[in-house]
Amino acid sequence: MPVISMFFGIIISLNTADHNPPHIHARYQGHEASFTFDGEMLNGELPRKQRKLVEAWVLLHSEELEANWELASNLERPFTIEPLR
Repeated sequence: MPVISMFFGIIISLNTADHNPPHIHARYQGHEASFTFDGEMLNGELPRKQRKLVEAWVLLHSEELEANWELASNLERPFTIEPLR
């Protein structure tokens, strides 16, 4: 799974071989969750603060995430996305 962003100890990756709907994976200190491109948590768990950070980041970058999903679906390398600061 290529890493597309990292911020505040959270690692964001993308894996189109997984399944639909399009989503990202967020990992933080042994926790993992997946989120749709509208910020909804699909499964897993993250501490509340980190979950809110990921939800905000996803909403800020939904268009870039969709473009990355298309690239990865076509077996092209997705680009990195600006982290939260």
